[in-house]
Amino acid sequence: MPTIDCCISVFGSAHSAPNERHRCLTGVDVPVFGSGHQRFWKGMGRVDSSDRRSEAGIAHRTTGVPRAGPGTFLRWATRHGLLRLSVAAAARRDDPQARHFLDPMIREDPYPFYRQVRQTSALVGGHLTWSTARHDVATEVLRSDAFSVDPDTLPLPAPIAMLRDLGRRRMPVGPIDPPSMLVTDPPEHTRYRRLVVKVFTARAVESLRPRVERHCADLLDELGRAAPDDGPVDLVAHYASLLPVTMIAEILGVPAQLRQRFLDWGAAVSPALDLGLSLGQFRRVEAGTRQLNDWLRGHFANLRADPGDDLLSQLVLPDSEGERLTEDELVALAGLLMAAGFETTVNLLGTGTALLLAHPEQLALLRAEPHRWPNAVEEILRYDSPVQTTGRYCRADTEVAGVRLRRGEIVIPMLGGANRDPAIFADPDRFDVTRLNARDHLSFSSGAHYCLGASLARLEGEIGLRSLFERYPDLALGGVPRRRPTRVLRGYDHLPVRLRS
Repeated sequence: MPTIDCCISVFGSAHSAPNERHRCLTGVDVPVFGSGHQRFWKGMGRVDSSDRRSEAGIAHRTTGVPRAGPGTFLRWATRHGLLRLSVAAAARRDDPQARHFLDPMIREDPYPFYRQVRQTSALVGGHLTWSTARHDVATEVLRSDAFSVDPDTLPLPAPIAMLRDLGRRRMPVGPIDPPSMLVTDPPEHTRYRRLVVKVFTARAVESLRPRVERHCADLLDELGRAAPDDGPVDLVAHYASLLPVTMIAEILGVPAQLRQRFLDWGAAVSPALDLGLSLGQFRRVEAGTRQLNDWLRGHFANLRADPGDDLLSQLVLPDSEGERLTEDELVALAGLLMAAGFETTVNLLGTGTALLLAHPEQLALLRAEPHRWPNAVEEILRYDSPVQTTGRYCRADTEVAGVRLRRGEIVIPMLGGANRDPAIFADPDRFDVTRLNARDHLSFSSGAHYCLGASLARLEGEIGLRSLFERYPDLALGGVPRRRPTRVLRGYDHLPVRLRS
């Protein structure tokens, strides 16, 4: 996931590519933050209306949010602030990633833009990054050892590296901070994943099916109680967001009385997976992450002294060879489960519901042939991926799709675009729950960093959607859905439905 390194490329670092090497999309007006010289600075720290809505949603739930001190500001500036500046500058040059980042029309419906990127070139260059919306090229980049997920491996100017390192002092361990698996390369990643994968095998996850079914039944009861007799209820707030947090809390061995606190932490921490946060958003992410860190460290100590039957207890103790995860690795893993597990399933359930209500013939088919629900989940993931993009960094000079890339350059696989590639998926813009190769999507990435929780997300999606439509067969939209104001993540933050006709 690109952070500070994207910013450096805009200002002409040693690893930024010359303009003449780039094949860009041209001739399109791109909205930027302002006009004249003020454009450049309005990208830095200002909060647009969607940011305010996002912040308001968690401000009342996350307590103890401090004012931004020098360390917090420095971390925000190197991770998000410089990126906002860089995007504003690159937008004036018709950079494709800047367009993707800024244009509200693309945020609402990115698929025409992905089609344009794919038709332009296998790799489209810009002032920020290289991008691809082709399935074969994205797969190659995701699987290649020539690319890294760790931005610390890249050459940075000494002053920038110093600022980054200073900002990390006293930093809480978040889902995209070292030693998280999201930013760890082999051999560390190989060891890390080997110690963790045992609790996420298909067999281990399938054993959770009765619990998922029980939680869905309970949550659907609560959804019915929350709904007015003849009015709409927000499916995201009262169902889609509750199921994944309930399951993650169970995996982590969280006592039932703390589940609401975990829901609040999940809402606070999960924006860490997105790019270009405002300073206010970043402060809330850090505050929630710090609170979660503090609780987890005490929880791990309790589990070591008195292990339970939850999956986390298996990770706290040494394996058969005496190896164990460090405490920071455990904290990073738990944060990743909270953020990624929360985001993927919330967006899957919300998007799946909206898609099936918009395609009643597909819903009728699932009701007539319920064995198709697992494949329907794959098609939902393909058609409108919960995670739209990811990033990879060139370890060394390499070649992809006939393009020479230099060490330190960044490639953005547009997962949402790759999932609509007509070379792989026939009639890709058609939503079809019977699609035979729907599972070939890249929504869970590919290669060594294939999503560890994919089986759990699939299980929750299958049971969560099937149970919803079985319990409430007259389910219908009850208002206008509202998309989340995020760039990397895609889903709804408000989905009003009526449970009965």
